Amino acid sequence: MRLKSTTQDAALEEAFGAPVGDLYERALAPDAPVALQRALELRSFLAVAEEHVVRIRDRIHASTATDGAMDDLSADALHWDAQWMSAALDGRSGCLSALDHLLRSMPPPTARAVRPVQFNQPRLSAVSPPRASVQPGTVPARRP
Repeated sequence: MRLKSTTQDAALEEAFGAPVGDLYERALAPDAPVALQRALELRSFLAVAEEHVVRIRDRIHASTATDGAMDDLSADALHWDAQWMSAALDGRSGCLSALDHLLRSMPPPTARAVRPVQFNQPRLSAVSPPRASVQPGTVPARRP
């Protein structure tokens, strides 16, 4: 479904900063962000749903065209097309909702810029223990 365009391609390109074709290439990398992989999975589902919506719409338009034969009209066929259209629109709506939620939950592009990692660990410094003063000619005491 990479080659099929969707209504959300511009939003994906804006969110991830590259054309959709490049995003698919980026998603193949072992260190690809999970959000990108999920967004492209949702995009693939959306492409299928939108393709079906268009196909059903065109079929309904063709069967109800003004220059069509009245004898070719079928209430049963239109009923089935209406049910198929409802299912396709529900699928599209679900994909749009999930994709929108994913894109909204991502940090803004400026916050995702690569920054050096900083660790907040205390710095340790080595300090020698105080030196015991030893008088010349005396033997230091042994410690148990």
